[in-house]
Amino acid sequence: MQNPISEFRLKAAADLPASPGLRHTEVMAHSTTRELSWRGFKLCGLGLVTSMITFAAGESAGQVGLSNVRHVNVYAEPGRFGGWPANHGLWSWGNEILVGFSRGYYKDLGPDRHNIDREKPEEHLLARSLDGGETWKIEDPSAQGALIPRGKMLHGVAPPWLKEKPWQNCPGGIDFTHPDFAMTLRMTDVEFGPSRFYYSTDRGHQWAGPFRLPLFNQRGVAARTDYLVNGPRDCMLVLTASKPDGDEGRPFCARTTDGGRTWKFISWINENPDGYAIMPSTVRLSESELFTAIRCRNETRAWIETYRSLDNGRHWKLENTPAPDLGTGNAPSMIRLKDGRVCLTYGHRAPPFGMRARLSKDGGRNWELEIMLRNDGGGTDIGYPRTVQRLDGKIVTIYYFHDQPKGDRYIAATIWDAGEAGR
Repeated sequence: MQNPISEFRLKAAADLPASPGLRHTEVMAHSTTRELSWRGFKLCGLGLVTSMITFAAGESAGQVGLSNVRHVNVYAEPGRFGGWPANHGLWSWGNEILVGFSRGYYKDLGPDRHNIDREKPEEHLLARSLDGGETWKIEDPSAQGALIPRGKMLHGVAPPWLKEKPWQNCPGGIDFTHPDFAMTLRMTDVEFGPSRFYYSTDRGHQWAGPFRLPLFNQRGVAARTDYLVNGPRDCMLVLTASKPDGDEGRPFCARTTDGGRTWKFISWINENPDGYAIMPSTVRLSESELFTAIRCRNETRAWIETYRSLDNGRHWKLENTPAPDLGTGNAPSMIRLKDGRVCLTYGHRAPPFGMRARLSKDGGRNWELEIMLRNDGGGTDIGYPRTVQRLDGKIVTIYYFHDQPKGDRYIAATIWDAGEAGR
């Protein structure tokens, strides 16, 4: 059953001053040799991590606020654009967290566009935390020839000093259950053409690939990182294909049972969407039950809807719409918490611009009130989150953001307590 979401009105505590930590600060200094070795600091008065933010209790019937929400800068550099973690992926091993993102150059292109310079290079980087998202170090996988940006999906241009390795057919034999495993799926276009994947068995320090994914008899496959490990050689991908007319997009799932050597089409999640249905984020609830959240948009609105499969992905049924109005739309990120609840996070691209979440105690059949993680965004160019739960139970939601209409875009992490939301 769907819970309606009313217009949000959040009041800051009466005596809470505006926090300078919510402003974009100069937290990174990169050398001309692209030596990426910045590290964040904990609360130390340097503006790298925001001070503790206290929200008043939810003031409207449809939302709740949390206390002790903290916002940490993952990557921020003057004059640059950091964006779209959902296009890359997020992985965690206890309190070690790794996230991918794009780095370009900031350019004011107006309030309705991604403010990245289309004529300058866009790089694909990684950020790693060893302490549950409190501090971060930036890594450049292109130094070892991996995760090279290519294709029409880039908003900047491919770095001319980088050359992608030839795509290969995967020989198989991948152990998806390796304790240090990570896989990233990368597209070349949202409407036409193939996608490829890389994988790592050392927590993303070294990557094998690129390995081509089949087109599954479609015009194009726009792969982003959403996969479910079923066994040592068994893995399911949840992907987006173009429509028969070439427009994006409609979600489907595919599966390998031979360690990545071959992939088979399993089913459409929504074969004929109204507008587009893209960017799935999927969790497994039982041996046979899967649950996915999909970003949707048509000519009049943008929303997130969910689908459920009770037969391990062979058939899907529309469940509900936990985020019925997101302005211009945003990607969902869904995880299953240690206590069994489902956690959904997403960006809200309408005033007040910011990051939000919802929780479900019954596998997504019903949703609790919307949680306001932050509402200080400078415009629509925000979101694309990915979320993990760290060892102490706190949630770490990573996304791109800006808090001034013409401010640099940066990668941020919000650390929050889902237990508080359930009280």
